[in-house]
Amino acid sequence: MQQPKDRWTPNQAWEKMKHFCAYQERCQQEVYQKMRAASLTAEEADTIISRLIEENYLNEERYARQFAGGHFRLKKWGKQKIVYALKQKQISDYCIRKAMEEIGDDAYTQALHKLARAKWAAIRTGTPAQRWAKTKLFLLQKGYQGNEVQAVLQQLQRGDLEE
Repeated sequence: MQQPKDRWTPNQAWEKMKHFCAYQERCQQEVYQKMRAASLTAEEADTIISRLIEENYLNEERYARQFAGGHFRLKKWGKQKIVYALKQKQISDYCIRKAMEEIGDDAYTQALHKLARAKWAAIRTGTPAQRWAKTKLFLLQKGYQGNEVQAVLQQLQRGDLEE
């Protein structure tokens, strides 16, 4: 983050953070870091965050739901990767559980199958074991659970997962 040229006053910080949160869902950690980069004290930052929460500009559950849904739909991330990313942003376990409700079981399974089929088809070289390993690694890096990945790969290998 860039250091602002001048230290923000609490009123300036309030206006800037209000717009920052209205533009896009934010978590408390992002808002706090931005204010600390603007040389606000921890006490001033906490006061502004409290006010943002009171006036519903900042809502961690709403943020977590949006984050989980968006990263699943757009980036095809698995649940493990989403949970890890939310924990990195210091989101509460309660909000993370609520966020995971945004991902339907059927949509999750369909996304995993589609990714697996696409990766499996894209790998043209190497032995079947190498193809298996590359596909497995790809799906694990996307954040899907090992047991789910293993089951999908077995289906692929048997030919049960064709479109």
